[in-house]
Amino acid sequence: MIDKIIETSMNNKGMVILLVLLLSGAGIWAMLNSPLDALPDLSDPQVIIFTEWEGRSPDIIEDQVTFPITSTLLAAPNVRYVRGQSMFGASFVYVIFEEGTDLYWARSRVLEFLNQIQGDLPDGATPTLGPDATGVGWVFQYALVDTTEQHNLADLRSFNDWSLRYWLESLPGVAEVANFGGFVKQYQATVDPAKLLAYNIPLMKVADAIRENNRDVGGRTIEMGGTEVMVRGRGYIQSAEDLENIVVEEREGKPIFVKDLGTVEIGGDQRRGLGEWNGKGEAVGGIVVMRYGENALTVIDRIKERISEVEASMPPGVTLEVTYDRSELIRESISLLTSTLIQVMIIVFLIVGLFLLHFRSALVIIITLPVA
Repeated sequence: MIDKIIETSMNNKGMVILLVLLLSGAGIWAMLNSPLDALPDLSDPQVIIFTEWEGRSPDIIEDQVTFPITSTLLAAPNVRYVRGQSMFGASFVYVIFEEGTDLYWARSRVLEFLNQIQGDLPDGATPTLGPDATGVGWVFQYALVDTTEQHNLADLRSFNDWSLRYWLESLPGVAEVANFGGFVKQYQATVDPAKLLAYNIPLMKVADAIRENNRDVGGRTIEMGGTEVMVRGRGYIQSAEDLENIVVEEREGKPIFVKDLGTVEIGGDQRRGLGEWNGKGEAVGGIVVMRYGENALTVIDRIKERISEVEASMPPGVTLEVTYDRSELIRESISLLTSTLIQVMIIVFLIVGLFLLHFRSALVIIITLPVA
């Protein structure tokens, strides 16, 4: 068999050279277009379902949220396993599909089954799908550091949530930016139980008054001088003073405000963790997750380019510090592969040249190694 191949190749040198050139061109195209990553993605196609139901214990979450979702998704096509995890106020369901299943096809099937059971879930529990990414999609991480101490952690978190996050999520190949650290800004109204009792006002009435007075309402249009003017009421809360001056109830022509029942201040939401920067104190950060099937090196280069573009728009004194960058590992892996290939070519050339004393054969090996 081998003799026949050698004989055929020797009698058709032009065809062999043409075939080698075609394969070399295909190899160069694949090298330039194949996704580059230092960590191979060996995970099965997986869809994560997250459901938040605040204030409920894990056993209630398991019975009313996790179990109905897992039992329904067991019948989905190409599903291998369905694993559920219940915790205080939240449910996670992991749907693992057969190997080779298209991830976006799997997400569509999961959405179809979720639509079927939406009516069986309790009010306030709305399941959502996790990002279209895998376990190795964590490719970049950063921290926002204020060296001048002009901004507190709530200001940095607000900038990260409402500006920087969207600048990065708009990039092709980015599935999500998961923010952490700092404080989520809140307007907090702390009522005094003694004052509620004195005014004989239930707590829910205060909550309803705040909710009803934090919205815009639309009216109709009126014509003035041949021009239509839209009438609307603008009632969104803009400051703590607006919240203090909300009327909860009116008695004998005298309004009772929120400030008469307690105090209003700007604070941070309850949190279960924090971000720390090099032992220097707390910091706000974000994790950039790559979309499934994307080129990690290309995505990271886009992220760095976008960061350089928006640096001028950051708050004064705030700098972005890179805490994790997989592109360095990827480039080191490519450099190691290149140097190893060169070393192998040199060793093969010397061994064949010294032992066979036929440098033309060594030259053939040197050419075919990188081509392969």
